[in-house]
Amino acid sequence: MTSKLKCYLEHIFSRRRCDEKVARRETSGYHRQHVRALKGRNKTSAAPPAREILTDLFQTFHLWLLSCCRFAAQAKLFRHTLSILVISNLLSFSFYITTNTHAQNTQTQNQSASATLGLEQGFMEFETPDFKLKLVKASQTIAALQPKGANGFDFAPADRLEARAKDGYYHLGDLLLRARVAGSDKWQEYSTATARKPVQALTVSGQTLALADLSSTLPDNFPIQITRSWILDNGRLVLRFDLKNRTSEIIQIGALSIPMIFNNMLTVRTLQQAHETCSFFDPYIGQDAGYLQVTRLKGSGPSLVVVPEGKTPFEAYQLLNEPVRPLQTFEGAFAWTVHSQAYAENEWRGVEQWNTPTSTTLAPNETKTYGVKFLVSDEIRNIEKTLAANQRPFAVGIPGYILPMDLDAKLFLNYSVLSTGFSLPSKQTKQAKACTQNCKHDVSSITVEPKDAITIREDKPTRNGLKVYTLRGKNWGRARLTITYDDNTKQTINYYVIKPSSQAVSDLGNFLMTKQWFDDANDPFRRSPSVMSYDRETDKIVTQDSRVWIVGLGDEGGSGSGSPPQ
Repeated sequence: MTSKLKCYLEHIFSRRRCDEKVARRETSGYHRQHVRALKGRNKTSAAPPAREILTDLFQTFHLWLLSCCRFAAQAKLFRHTLSILVISNLLSFSFYITTNTHAQNTQTQNQSASATLGLEQGFMEFETPDFKLKLVKASQTIAALQPKGANGFDFAPADRLEARAKDGYYHLGDLLLRARVAGSDKWQEYSTATARKPVQALTVSGQTLALADLSSTLPDNFPIQITRSWILDNGRLVLRFDLKNRTSEIIQIGALSIPMIFNNMLTVRTLQQAHETCSFFDPYIGQDAGYLQVTRLKGSGPSLVVVPEGKTPFEAYQLLNEPVRPLQTFEGAFAWTVHSQAYAENEWRGVEQWNTPTSTTLAPNETKTYGVKFLVSDEIRNIEKTLAANQRPFAVGIPGYILPMDLDAKLFLNYSVLSTGFSLPSKQTKQAKACTQNCKHDVSSITVEPKDAITIREDKPTRNGLKVYTLRGKNWGRARLTITYDDNTKQTINYYVIKPSSQAVSDLGNFLMTKQWFDDANDPFRRSPSVMSYDRETDKIVTQDSRVWIVGLGDEGGSGSGSPPQ
């Protein structure tokens, strides 16, 4: 028992932390990008705060006490069991107080640091058909984004605005990019949040709600002039950036990311508060057809759907580096990444991306425009209807996007309002009826990478006009479909081809009962014999971790934590 506790303490003080494992997944993509971002951050971090070490020590000692309690109970030492239970409960209470005090102290420290967002200069308030919108006057970033008819619910983290008011914290309306003179080697990173200063407000007209030149909040040597606008497009809120090369040289943009900051911050909230206040967001990293859905934690509507405006493909999903690292109650802040070549050449090197990383160039005095549009769906199940009503392409895969080699799958595609196959939400029916035949788009081509990984057969369209395809997986591993429509809109769909279903189930059972089977009669926590969590990167069972559900027998019980090799 003592040696086990000693091992835990060595684990804590050597700082073999769980930060990297929080985001670790067997599949690559933005999960591994998350890990690499954390690795990069940890390399430059100072020694762990004593508060964090104390928290880990509490967790470890609590586990040790519970193990002692179980041992005493089995030995029928009831007096000792009661004593240990009392100590354990007192420790649990202390741990709760410590954890919440740590979170509150973190917020206090953030608030006491020099705030640069300019909250003291006031706000700009607008009403659109979908939202009550509030912008910080000094930065013209979003302070509140409240959907109409939701009793004051806010997609933005308005109640954490003061805590996030210093440099390094991103807000909806910021921009992050990497650029270089064409032909040079080194990328330079620029961000509107690194050293924030008030932006220069410009005169607005027509459907433009707010317009600003962002030069003042970017370095003096930044070669691009960025003008940001908040506008209404047919009643829909749009965030738009105009990038103009103000030099006499060709500028290459290797990364361009639009932070998507919503209220996924569960820290220091009760369960009821989190249900009423917070949201989760899920990306479909599908290029021109990509979108981000933001759904309330409580599961009811409305839901927010962020889609491209103009040519702003959803190429990658990036974990942002903010002053406070991701926690179990805050998964972090992410960005919609339009170009990702600069990341693929550095932090993401060697990781297979969901889409081919790209860059773009700006000739002298050339301007390019990027933007996103904010749509509202009355409930989660109507998100596809909302996409269709706003002339966005969408896909439905049956039974899903994991393809056993012995089964046929169906793929339904739609890029048309009039032949969606669905009844449209009442708020959007009028808009849909106004659409003419020009809203229909046909599929020009479908390609597969790697070639021949999936065979595709076009079937007859449905009665409602949906395109139908039959897919069969041929080669094990990830595969990407690229669908090009007749207006040159590109949509990507990622599949994972696995072995025939019976063989996959057999392999999983064998893996669970051999590699993942934990059999150690001397285990002080008496977890043996059982299936335990398995780390595929180290090819070992996970027996120690500061998160009890990873090394315990609750929650997933290990059954979802490992997968057999090919």
